[in-house]
Amino acid sequence: MSDPTITFYRLQACPFCERVTRTLDELGLDYRSRFIEPMHSDRDVVKRISGKRTVPAIVDESTGVTMSESANIVEYLERTYGDGGGA
Repeated sequence: MSDPTITFYRLQACPFCERVTRTLDELGLDYRSRFIEPMHSDRDVVKRISGKRTVPAIVDESTGVTMSESANIVEYLERTYGDGGGA
């Protein structure tokens, strides 16, 4: 089995992150979780990948998409990998 192509940047006990986790699990997608610094000003890893320090954020290597904001991520995942998706 190959490495997952989706990397998911998240915080412990973050309800917005849990929303994305549920969607990833419901769609049966393999992903890598990266738990990041809880202190907003220390989230340099997320800032480098998405341009923002907010979570959740994902990087999907198979499509070249990087994004943040849970609603946007859920919509992207469902559109790309859901029943009507192309993957």
